[in-house]
Amino acid sequence: MEYAYAVFELLAGLGAFLIGVKLLSDNMEKLATGKMRSLFHRASGKTVLPEGATRKEKFRAKTKEWSSNLVGVGIGTAVTAVIQSSSLTTVMVVGLVNAGVMTLTQAATITMGANIGTTITAQIAALSAFDIATFAMGLTGIGVLIAYATKKEKVQTICYAVAGLGLVFVGLDVMDGSMAFFKESQVIVDLFASITNPFLLFFLGIAITAIVQSSSAVTVILISMATQGIIIGGGGNAVMYVVLGTNIGTCVTALLSCIGTSVNARRAAMIHLLFNVIGSIIFFIIMICWPDMNRLTLEAWFPNNPGTQIAMFHTFFNVISTILFLPFTNGLVKLSELLVRPGKKAAKSTEDAEDAPSRLDKRLLPTPALAVDGATEEARAALRKAISGLKTAVEGFIEQDTAKTEEVMRLNSETEETLSKIDAYLVQVSAYDSTLDTEKRIAALHSCLGDIHRVGELAENVTKYTRRTEKDQLYFSPKVKDDIKGMYELLEKMSEKAGELLLSGAMDDINAIDELENEVDSRRKRLIKEHVARLGSGECRPESSGVFVNLVCNLERVGDHLNYIAHSSEAN
Repeated sequence: MEYAYAVFELLAGLGAFLIGVKLLSDNMEKLATGKMRSLFHRASGKTVLPEGATRKEKFRAKTKEWSSNLVGVGIGTAVTAVIQSSSLTTVMVVGLVNAGVMTLTQAATITMGANIGTTITAQIAALSAFDIATFAMGLTGIGVLIAYATKKEKVQTICYAVAGLGLVFVGLDVMDGSMAFFKESQVIVDLFASITNPFLLFFLGIAITAIVQSSSAVTVILISMATQGIIIGGGGNAVMYVVLGTNIGTCVTALLSCIGTSVNARRAAMIHLLFNVIGSIIFFIIMICWPDMNRLTLEAWFPNNPGTQIAMFHTFFNVISTILFLPFTNGLVKLSELLVRPGKKAAKSTEDAEDAPSRLDKRLLPTPALAVDGATEEARAALRKAISGLKTAVEGFIEQDTAKTEEVMRLNSETEETLSKIDAYLVQVSAYDSTLDTEKRIAALHSCLGDIHRVGELAENVTKYTRRTEKDQLYFSPKVKDDIKGMYELLEKMSEKAGELLLSGAMDDINAIDELENEVDSRRKRLIKEHVARLGSGECRPESSGVFVNLVCNLERVGDHLNYIAHSSEAN
């Protein structure tokens, strides 16, 4: 029965540790959400070398590529250190590749950095062996009490992050307590000491991590065991083989997440697997050939501190692997392309799918800020399609071609389908805990969807005026048609600027939108005034007044909705 108590104590400690990590990572992510957005957008920049480039230009491009690779590693390290999960970072990278935002080379460098960033969890766990751990546990109560006492969201977020850090140490202390009991059992100590086969230890690390889908959890248990004197394999390199296995087992999450994605997204997950597998095999061979590696290095550097030795090996392995593989990033990408190829029958459809990737990727939902960025990109695409429908409708009116109505209806149907998907996606994003700024962006984007929908409806109204013109055999002079075309061109400029503002949120350009909207309003007034003058002189037939005035007013209303879209960008 005592063993059962010890097992449940271990599970309780592990649960408290994982909840603490989640509480810490979720709130750190909320605090760093703006920085994370800018980091990922910086990583997604693309450089194209012009044809016939000089040697100097090629050298500069190569230098920039190296710089970008280092930046990618730094971004992966920083983001993973914040969210405390290399698996989550890699899943996000798969989502960004699937959405066409990030290239495979950029994904590869961020994945390398993610493997370094995830080692911070083991470093925190290793601190439990020091006296600081007792004081760190007190952060749980301090953080929660201050969070309850304040009403400021940012202060609450900071306090909950602090409480999460304290809870991490509480979990570690509970696990250490359970391990202390197991240490008293000679049977258990001998059992772990008897597992000396490197291959068995290696595959145990892979299997256990694949099941729990957290290399951090497995590594923390190993550190707790080592801290209490439960030595796997009797010492030496034995526990390091398990750590190597955890690095491969953690790839399962990314591999599962890429099911049903584009070819490039599957290649991104394959890069993660290749990096960890090849790196682990290299270190495995080195340790087989050098049985005293741990004794002559880590044990000498950190004597009498086995927990720190494990944490440091975890960090050294990932740092050295990154240094080794970074110069061969393009080789990793090419190898992933060889291993993951589209089927012969599906090759053409796969290429088409990659030309128009879906930005509404569910893998980005755990990071609402990035998910909203994807939804905003999709909203901009929907706006462009709605304006394309308006352009077709205006051309149909000018050319008196009612056949264009079918094309307008098709474009509007596609736009409505996209808007519905965005709306449903935003509802899913709202279910995740996000910052107030992100919630404002979600609300603003919902409003934009309604404005885009109205643009499509107004385009359909234009087709009705075309049919009315044909039915009643109305006549409009070339001057009138040129005026209408000119009014549409203003709206097209507005739509492009509104789309740019929607993405960037750079409100410095809002004055340009307001000026265009004022020009559209002035154009409507002038056209109606000129039309009334033509009616008075007999140049225009009275029957055409209803169609002309309504058409011009509808175009002016499109300008209003584009202006609303631009001003909603203030939330970005």
